[in-house]
Amino acid sequence: MKKSAIDHSFKWFCFFCAGLIGLLMLGFFIQLLLNSRQVWEVFGWRFLISREWNPVAEKFGALPSIAGTLSSTAIALSIAVPLALAAAIFLVNAAPLIREVLGHAIDLLAAIPSVIYGMWGLFVLVPLMQDKIQPFLADTLKIQRVPFIGKFLAEDYYNGFGILTGGLILAIMILPYICAILRDVLQMTPPMLREAAYGVGCTRLEAGKDIVIPYGIRGILGGVFIGLGRALGETMAVLFVIGNMMEMPQNAFSGSTTIAATIANSFPEADGLQRSALFALGLILLVMSLLIQILAQWYLRSATANRGE
Repeated sequence: MKKSAIDHSFKWFCFFCAGLIGLLMLGFFIQLLLNSRQVWEVFGWRFLISREWNPVAEKFGALPSIAGTLSSTAIALSIAVPLALAAAIFLVNAAPLIREVLGHAIDLLAAIPSVIYGMWGLFVLVPLMQDKIQPFLADTLKIQRVPFIGKFLAEDYYNGFGILTGGLILAIMILPYICAILRDVLQMTPPMLREAAYGVGCTRLEAGKDIVIPYGIRGILGGVFIGLGRALGETMAVLFVIGNMMEMPQNAFSGSTTIAATIANSFPEADGLQRSALFALGLILLVMSLLIQILAQWYLRSATANRGE
């Protein structure tokens, strides 16, 4: 009886802890919704598609911040995911000493505060972008002349700041997180599967592509979505290098802003309708994160069902 009572108490304690997480999420949503009520009453759904942000005239729109957030996140993922996957595959197959040293280095990179990344980006990456990378892309490769999509890639004027620089900083930030998760996922592949692949004549590339990656696809996608969530909500690193311009980005060199950067930059002096608009941006960011998690879970379940698991 005593053991049963202990088990019963432990069960309710675990239920309380799990429910507390849901209550906290619900509390965040309610708080943001209540504090942003004024801007929804004034602008309605047009707040989501308006491009104007003028605190003096009390006209606010979320579209520039949403576009900057999605653009910088897309650039970060397109750079970080292939590099992280390649690094994870190398670490899994590397010698023990090399794997241990590089593994610790990756873990240390993940522990660096975001403001350090932002300062490094401001004093190192921005000058490098202005003097080397952006001139190479615009003046040497002429990527702005690419049919149809060239106008979204570059422009003739550049100063080192912009969405591309913000995306690079985010890619460097989320790369250690994704790589560490992918490394652990790939290490869980049973050795017999690798040995069987090598036994039938597969190269390491073929074994990784056809055996290791499909086996750990759920964990790989989980690591990618964790990096996506980190990139969406990043504030300080992007704030230093993206340009902080409340305008719709025209191309990858354009200065822009993100939802998190706008909130951090404007909240201290905000009041009235502007403060409500910032809470509305926070609500939009929360909803975006929830939708991404729902999409991730749906995709993982679909992938699992299609594979017959």
